[in-house]
Amino acid sequence: MDGSSLRAVGWARSLPLDSEVKSARDWARAHLESLGWTTSAPETVDAVLLAVSELVTNAHTHAHSSAQLILTWDNRCLHIAVHDDSSELPAPRTPSTERTGGRGLLLVDALADEWEARPCPRGKTVIACFRPPQSPGSADH
Repeated sequence: MDGSSLRAVGWARSLPLDSEVKSARDWARAHLESLGWTTSAPETVDAVLLAVSELVTNAHTHAHSSAQLILTWDNRCLHIAVHDDSSELPAPRTPSTERTGGRGLLLVDALADEWEARPCPRGKTVIACFRPPQSPGSADH
């Protein structure tokens, strides 16, 4: 190997429409613990878990669909991908005092380093990227 290949680790879980969002958070937290983030980057863990909650909730509530949750760590970014059966791409809405919802994507936008929604042949996937804080003395690659 010449060292230029990308190495990644990933996990996937299907969350049926009747599953609780807490199970998605607990599952994601276990994988973040395996990466050492709960100790080294607890604020990032909190942000990731909130994003997982919001994206899975959106799949269940707005798409009326099960959610396919995939976490991928490529040594630079933790990618959270949530796929659902709706082809309608999400867009952040202006918060309103008249509605109790509608802030999920605003939260994801504020917490994630970047995010995007992609159409797929059978629905869409929303992907958010989280980079842990650089430790002192580490190089930013």
